[in-house]
Amino acid sequence: MFQGETAITIDDKGRLAIPTAYRDLVARACQNRLVVTYNPYEAGSLWLYPVDAWEQARDQVNALPMAKRVHRRMQLCLVGGATHLDVDGSSRVLLPASHRNAAGIEKKAVLLGMGNKFELWSEQAHMAQIRQTIGDDDISDAMLGLTL
Repeated sequence: MFQGETAITIDDKGRLAIPTAYRDLVARACQNRLVVTYNPYEAGSLWLYPVDAWEQARDQVNALPMAKRVHRRMQLCLVGGATHLDVDGSSRVLLPASHRNAAGIEKKAVLLGMGNKFELWSEQAHMAQIRQTIGDDDISDAMLGLTL
């Protein structure tokens, strides 16, 4: 569904304009309603889901037994940190200040289409991620069959 990288600017009020290439897709996929939450795996980014994809992810995470600390952390980051966003008439969403601050997202950011969701990265965190390479010791069994 979503793919690609777009450099974006967050305005002084904390609004993000949905890139033109995604506007119709976001309108069709979720009637201009998104959910923003914290990325539990990597610092410096937020996840933006269409509502339907969010509900599936939320239900999977909430089904995890709370007795395990790692499950509880994931539930706190994803479900506890989730906020519904409405796309306005100018194709913008207002990102909560708490989310922007936690991820270190200021004026310049990078929006990545990652299939069923977007990832919104601070410019610095994104640069740090893409400068890393995958070494031989990092390759998993699942990656061995890829024909890239």
